[in-house]
Amino acid sequence: MMQYGSFVLMLHSHLPYYRKAGMWPFGEENLYDCMVETYIPLLNALNELKEEGIRAQITVGLTPILTEQLADEHLQNGFIKFIQTRIEAIQGDVERYPDPELPHSEHKAFLADYYYEYYTKILNDFTFKYKKNLVQAFKELQDAGCVEVTTSGATHGFLPLLGTDESIQAQIRTGVESYRKHFGRNPKGIWLPECAYRPAQEQEDPETGKKVLRPAIEAFLFEHGIKYFFTEYHAIEGSTSSDIRRDFGVYRDIQYIPLPNRQSTGLTTHEAYWMKHYPVAVLGRNNRASFQVWSAAHGYPGDGLYREFHKKDANSGMKYWRLTSKDCELGDKMLYDPVLAFNQTKMHADHFVSLVYDLLKEQQGKTGEPNLVMVSFDTELYGHWWFEGVEWLKHVIRMLHKCQGVDVETANEYLEHYTPQTAIELPESTWGQGGHYWVWHNQHTAWMWPVIHNAEIRMRQLLREFPNESEPLKVRVLNQALRELLLLESSDWPFLVTTFQAKDYAVERFEKHVDNFNQLADMVESGNLDEASLSAMEEVDNPFPNIDYRWFETFSVPPEQDELVLQTVC
Repeated sequence: MMQYGSFVLMLHSHLPYYRKAGMWPFGEENLYDCMVETYIPLLNALNELKEEGIRAQITVGLTPILTEQLADEHLQNGFIKFIQTRIEAIQGDVERYPDPELPHSEHKAFLADYYYEYYTKILNDFTFKYKKNLVQAFKELQDAGCVEVTTSGATHGFLPLLGTDESIQAQIRTGVESYRKHFGRNPKGIWLPECAYRPAQEQEDPETGKKVLRPAIEAFLFEHGIKYFFTEYHAIEGSTSSDIRRDFGVYRDIQYIPLPNRQSTGLTTHEAYWMKHYPVAVLGRNNRASFQVWSAAHGYPGDGLYREFHKKDANSGMKYWRLTSKDCELGDKMLYDPVLAFNQTKMHADHFVSLVYDLLKEQQGKTGEPNLVMVSFDTELYGHWWFEGVEWLKHVIRMLHKCQGVDVETANEYLEHYTPQTAIELPESTWGQGGHYWVWHNQHTAWMWPVIHNAEIRMRQLLREFPNESEPLKVRVLNQALRELLLLESSDWPFLVTTFQAKDYAVERFEKHVDNFNQLADMVESGNLDEASLSAMEEVDNPFPNIDYRWFETFSVPPEQDELVLQTVC
């Protein structure tokens, strides 16, 4: 049987730092909801496939800040309390329905029983099957060759807009160190936060005001042993389209600013490439295959049989309704039927697998060589936003593993089998609306970036003044200062401001981390170390326990590797 090529699935898992920063509507409950609906069901699906003898061979990105939260004892215990409260609320519905005086009460009784079983199983799986540690569960799947786990920037900082190379260095170094701690190996791949890429360019140093040459993002990746990253299709192919966007889900109403026209490059996403100056590979998202999921108008998650995300029962908060139609008002939604909905995932999985097969076969016909279809999605789309999405994924993986002519591979497996043959350069780009930086830097968020840059300057000055501090309390203060800097750099805060979904919460969180950072810097500079205040911050903001403030270090650009790349290509 002729091999048409490889299918690579990348799931990018990320949530902001919610630990002890509110519960509802923004805070820890958002993490718990994703654990209930996405992370635990995904682990169950991957383990179910493993028991069938199918190693899923997908790539799963876990951002360091999410990993730290999933491994945190406070949040693990908080999740148990949260889900027990949910089960109690569902029990109220079980007792309430059926009620002959309420319309459709027999169907709601059926759904209440369905949710009671669902949540009870999730609680049992978390407590007994996964021993409360979902990170360990992903590690075991990686050790068994079922998945490949990638890292990211420590707190999902928007790397191209950070003012200093030291900040990029600290984001990546901390991400790599966190990965080593949790997974017992070095990461091979990375998800650039927001797929945000910047080539080498001259920029003004925020401290000196002088023009300096800022290295391309891949220089930092190469320095830390990262072998590959992902990008959007338009960064590779070029585009004259004004319709570069991700338009599924709650954020599709973001103001749309078109991407400036970029001449077609003649390249495709059907292969991986070397970056021009360093042997770091890049894989681009296949737009056609991804569109079938992302598109609000045409994507599978918009099917009327699937569960409605926004409408909830007034008593229990359970979601008893289905989408019905794209134009249907919330008050007119029909009741949800999980049997019909989950059956629909089989049809949509079959359609997707056929699409991937056809894309690979068509491209193989053009080139005569096996090629690539890589798709990347937010993991939280599956289960949390699209309740039936994990089941769809399971069907897709199962079908593709049986599909002759298609190899299902992790990103690193693909690169080991098909060494890139071409070295390229990428433009500034993201996977956000419009394909550029606007979602994170616009009229609503412009005030945040000088604040971030001032904190970066101050951290640089602290490191210059205390390059090798040994006094234990002062080291703790400096380490916490870097921790707060990383947290205030999170791309989530400007993103949430832009979307207006949680603007006040995001501003409050951002300003709190800024205040903490400045208070810590004041301590060090004045010599008045307040251990009680420090301990209070450490108790709340505690990710990356092995952090070292010296990770905020000057970046020495490694020599460009043109010759090495060419040797590898040849």
